[in-house]
Amino acid sequence: MMFKHTFTPTMLREYDIRGIIGKTLHAADAFAIGRCFGSVVIREGGHRVAVGYDGRLSSPEMEQSLVDGLMASGIDVIRIGCGPTPMLYFADATQDTDGAIMVTGSHNPPDYNGFKMMLGRKPFFGPRIQQIGQMAAAGDVVAQATGSERALDVSEAYIDRLAQDWDGGDRALNVVWDSGNSAAGDVLVRLVKRLPGKHTILFPEIDGRFPNHHPDPTVPKNLEALTAKVAELGADLGIAFDGDADRIGAVDNKGHMLFGDQLLVVLARDVLKSHPGGTIIADVKASQVLFDEVAKAGGTPLMWKTGHSLIKAKMAETGSPLAGEMSGHVFFADKWYGFDDALYAGIRLLGIVARMDCTLSDVREALPHVINTPELRFDCDDTRKFGVISEVAARLAADGARVSSTDGVRVQTEDGWWLLRASNTQAVLVARCEASSEAGLERLKAALVVQLTASGLDAPDFSGENAGH
Repeated sequence: MMFKHTFTPTMLREYDIRGIIGKTLHAADAFAIGRCFGSVVIREGGHRVAVGYDGRLSSPEMEQSLVDGLMASGIDVIRIGCGPTPMLYFADATQDTDGAIMVTGSHNPPDYNGFKMMLGRKPFFGPRIQQIGQMAAAGDVVAQATGSERALDVSEAYIDRLAQDWDGGDRALNVVWDSGNSAAGDVLVRLVKRLPGKHTILFPEIDGRFPNHHPDPTVPKNLEALTAKVAELGADLGIAFDGDADRIGAVDNKGHMLFGDQLLVVLARDVLKSHPGGTIIADVKASQVLFDEVAKAGGTPLMWKTGHSLIKAKMAETGSPLAGEMSGHVFFADKWYGFDDALYAGIRLLGIVARMDCTLSDVREALPHVINTPELRFDCDDTRKFGVISEVAARLAADGARVSSTDGVRVQTEDGWWLLRASNTQAVLVARCEASSEAGLERLKAALVVQLTASGLDAPDFSGENAGH
């Protein structure tokens, strides 16, 4: 049977494949992804792929079509069922697999879904995702074959492995977890039974409609229920997940949110005790406070490009024991497998808090105080966005500015820093400013606007409240 398929171009993104169910993403797309990815695996000498799916209403159908496509390429499929994305990564790391695909819409609205892929235990992203589109359009797949499928429940082994790294002794913490109706629910309920202390779980039911709040733990509004419950119970801290539990959010005992970079400071200080001089990686959106605090703790801070696949690749290259992003992806290679796992990061955070002789809010309040804009995102055509960055970089170089060009331009001044980068996944530019004073922040915003204006773009909407950090 001749195979050819054309994807909606917007589906094939830098780090994953993603679309809107019934509009840009259909079961036929899932079959085509399986058919093409399976062909890649076979051509590279492999034959076994693990598949998992999240709690979205469309995920069972997408998973079945994906499996059908993989099997039509001769792949032996291990189906691990519904659960968090890191559980699939765990299956890929511990089973004899050649690749893995997770059906997940991550933190997107309920009508979205998508696919995250691994090949040879490495992220499958960038040009390789475009390759899937090219193969489908050309019908460039291996001859139809008959693969196999079997179900494998790895949840107990995964929970055992998570609990193994609990290092907080017998201290009985009072913890609130917001599972947010995410795919982590069933695993989380079983995991907390292995831990000392009191554990309260909000919204543990896996429900792809996300009836209680949107599943993105980096947005303060989505943490309101968690913050309220921490206050009500006088808890030591609260932990939240995104829809597939590869991103973590946290609030301290006073109900204050820890931003991704603040959380990484807490984790890095602990990891560096056993990895002196270790490289700690964070993305370009992270506060200067993080990089300074890592250096103070005896680590080697490394600023890198935004994107979980890019960070994972850099960790492997540098031997980094820990990395993180402002978006809440946290990657442990210290004792763990190097993939982003909010459940595992939660276990490690609890262990640190249990061993502290102070509260988590004490640690947060002792960090240097800076003022920053939220992440500012504004429309810029895909054909123009990287050109804007090149123009700005050229003008800054001519002015002799202090610039990091790791990912876009990050400009350091006496007041602090500002960042302008092109999104890899959307037709937008992303900006952020951070200063030690309100007046300094205004000067940084003005410098950013000067550059945007020079490239013919309007100033972004700065009306979002500046956050103390």
